[in-house]
Amino acid sequence: MNRARRAWFALGAFLAFALPASSAFAGHAASRLTLGPGAMAWRDAGVGTIRGLTIGPIESSLHPGKGYGSRAFARTTEEARRLGANWVSLTAFGRIADLHATGIDPTFEAPFAENRRAVGRAIAEAHRRGLRVLLVPHLWVETGEWRGEVDPGTDEGWKRWAESYRRHVLAWARVAESEGAEMFAVGIELRSFATGVRAPLLSSIIADVRRTYHGLLTYAANWDDVFDTVVLGDLDVIGLNAFFPLDTHPGADLAALEAGGRDIAERMRTLAETWQKPVLFTEMGYTTRTDAAIEPWIWPDTMKSVVVDQRAQAEAYEALLSPLVDAPWFAGFFVWRIYADPDDMSQEAEWGFSPRGKEAELVVRDAFAARWGADGAWFSPGGFATRRATGIGLF
Repeated sequence: MNRARRAWFALGAFLAFALPASSAFAGHAASRLTLGPGAMAWRDAGVGTIRGLTIGPIESSLHPGKGYGSRAFARTTEEARRLGANWVSLTAFGRIADLHATGIDPTFEAPFAENRRAVGRAIAEAHRRGLRVLLVPHLWVETGEWRGEVDPGTDEGWKRWAESYRRHVLAWARVAESEGAEMFAVGIELRSFATGVRAPLLSSIIADVRRTYHGLLTYAANWDDVFDTVVLGDLDVIGLNAFFPLDTHPGADLAALEAGGRDIAERMRTLAETWQKPVLFTEMGYTTRTDAAIEPWIWPDTMKSVVVDQRAQAEAYEALLSPLVDAPWFAGFFVWRIYADPDDMSQEAEWGFSPRGKEAELVVRDAFAARWGADGAWFSPGGFATRRATGIGLF
């Protein structure tokens, strides 16, 4: 990459850090954002597109003092702000034994009360840096199976599951409410719970969350079942984990990936217009390997004989995001993911999802610096918009 282009990236990061927070979010996060009706509701709210990073917890009790709310986490939020992020997503895990479980253990590496305090400190630290927060209760399946296929088996089993899930989500909704998180996800990738005959159970839980938490609500559907998710009408923002394959053929070039990205953008437009709600990528990302855009959901730990390829990861980011830049119905995205300790390299392999220190980080930096279709009047037309008009960079 030439020196002039690097200078533009650096300028974008500086401007992102220097811009004042949206007036709609000024002061403590207790000032709530509300959305009007329609697919363009995020744009019409005038608070700016979400330029987000998921900050993962340190998933090991062997690394004390490095997780949410730690000094290490403070360095990560500083990096996020300098990169140009204006939101972060935090993940609060509960555990289930397997797909037939009817109960959720709130302990994850540490007792719930300890995790609750850590997440509270993390939200406060993000707010101190001028970052808004999406809090996402997640499920860790001990067998390694996919949470979207949870099936307690019987009507009674599902009733017990729903009550346990209600307790799990409401516990974290109370944290989001008390700490002033701006958005809360009522679940993530719960296909068997959100797309079929059991969906009324989840709708009932969402209604309870509404009575507990007074910020914006979303749900993180999987990329391939969001059109079948029947609880979208209960939400403020349509969320989905956007691990879309951009092509199915090994060796696909950037033009082929961009064609895949344009097709995805058109499908997302249809989704927004069908439900008359803005669309948010609650997670998006690609691993650092050859043919990163093929089956991007494959977990790095299960991969063998991987060829590390930073360019493939960067091109997949570019191809997915660039067709969405001008979409007024697109609320934004959260990159999956970096970690609570920026110096901890033990959380995933070199070919993992994190863009930190890779070519994909430059794409993220440029995307954060671009002017998006859902940006409101607060957005500085003399800053990023001028830069975008030059045609320098990826957006």
